Amino acid sequence: MKAKISEIFKSIQGEGIYQGADQVFIRFYGCNLRCAFCDTDLDFFHQMSVLQVLNAIRRYSDYHSISFTGGEPLLQVSFLSDLAMRLKTEGKTLYLETNGTLPENLRSVIEYIDIIAMDFKLPTSTGQLKFWSQHKDFLNIASDKNVFVKAVITTSTVPEDVFTAIDIIKKIRPQTSFVLQPEHPYEGKLEYKLSLFKNICKTQGVDVLVLPQMHKDIGVK
Repeated sequence: MKAKISEIFKSIQGEGIYQGADQVFIRFYGCNLRCAFCDTDLDFFHQMSVLQVLNAIRRYSDYHSISFTGGEPLLQVSFLSDLAMRLKTEGKTLYLETNGTLPENLRSVIEYIDIIAMDFKLPTSTGQLKFWSQHKDFLNIASDKNVFVKAVITTSTVPEDVFTAIDIIKKIRPQTSFVLQPEHPYEGKLEYKLSLFKNICKTQGVDVLVLPQMHKDIGVK
């Protein structure tokens, strides 16, 4: 079995509540979405076996966790499941970065994953269809794991989307942290929206953080 892998590298996590953590990143090629703000529209990959990926990971040491990122890792779920199972036998901490739209695929690998960074694809941010039903199912499956939710906030994001996201969090996993991530490059005109949305979350009793993409701000991969 082989998968389309764009790159394998070690860096710091630049998004979400694990900002600054050293990670080995396995970037899977391909995504089922095309968000308006996408910053990883890759056009290259290598066909790699599980053993080849394991050997690439073993070149690195002294890291917090291994991040499966993309693209969308869950599109290649059979390969991901095999890889994750083998990494767990080596005692690795596994971190999944996902767009949160493929709940049944998550079900196939959930037993091996430790941390889940789940996107809420707000339709007025992405320019895509609504994925609220998929997000509900996804968070429900992920709820026993260490999971947080993040959403990209753009100049087109409306409060209604934020309220819907809050409603899902409160109904399924109220303790979930909700990260509001301003679109990069950060523009001053987003300050009002970020402040408004943060206050909405606080008023609704949701743990909220506003966290830009740190790795881009400091110029690392």
